Amino acid sequence: MADKTSKPTIAVIGLGSMGFGMATSLLRAGFNVAGYDVSADTVARFAKEGGRAVGSPGEAAQGSDIVVSVVVNAAQTEGVLFGEKGAAETMAPGSVFISAATMDPEIARRLGARLESTGRLYLDAPISGGAVKAAAGQLTILASGSPAAFTKARPALDAMAGTLYELGESAGTGAAFKMINQLLAGVHIAAASEAIAFAARQGLDLRKVYEVITASAGNSWMFENRIPHVLDGDYTPRSAVDIFVKDLGIIQDMARGAKYPVPVAAAALQMFLAASGSGLGRQDDSSVARIYAQLAGVKLPEAPQSTAAK
Repeated sequence: MADKTSKPTIAVIGLGSMGFGMATSLLRAGFNVAGYDVSADTVARFAKEGGRAVGSPGEAAQGSDIVVSVVVNAAQTEGVLFGEKGAAETMAPGSVFISAATMDPEIARRLGARLESTGRLYLDAPISGGAVKAAAGQLTILASGSPAAFTKARPALDAMAGTLYELGESAGTGAAFKMINQLLAGVHIAAASEAIAFAARQGLDLRKVYEVITASAGNSWMFENRIPHVLDGDYTPRSAVDIFVKDLGIIQDMARGAKYPVPVAAAALQMFLAASGSGLGRQDDSSVARIYAQLAGVKLPEAPQSTAAK
């Protein structure tokens, strides 16, 4: 393997559950990685892993060939790029900005055009797979951008992704693919939550329900992945309720603009809104099952007091 001096320098901005795993995957692959997050404790933890701690997006981007932004939404991405001490001020001409946030495709196109007008490259690259796959360097990345952006970003993409889809030459296409995924993911979580609470209303053994459904045609990836959280009464956020409030809301806006009906996604959004409005917005998205349980007057399993989510 080539040493670090022969590899591009990379910055990761946003060291949450996904960004931290992506950054440490890059470190394992031998890259020199600068990391920034609004949480000083998180930055310090990254430094202990061997990364270079910095104090702003602009400082992270300075001297970096590749800047990976792993923030929550379009507004945060715009702030990372063009806000005070933003990355766009310090990125070298010809360097590439990889945007991993889920956002409206039109906003991705606008951000890409704005950055590329300054002589930098932009890759629209939303991610899927969760924190475990991020930490393992096995994410699915849904990317679109110019051939030059792909070429510049390739070393980082290879280290972070188990599966990379190259979906077009314009920013926004990757975002559009991600929104189709999020439509299905949100609907499947809501459906799984509805089903498990309905099973509780029927007085069924919920662990046996899980065993039967995961071996039957009604199974989904979300049922298989999220319902164990419900069975354990553990709503520690792996992916929070408010993520789907945001994403399903974007889908509603996109559909309204296209004059396209999305009634199932709209119903799912209402359940996520109910969960968020009940104070569960920052808890695991499987918390939608708790709303169904409240409506049905049934109890779901609870975690032992010492490990229960606060």
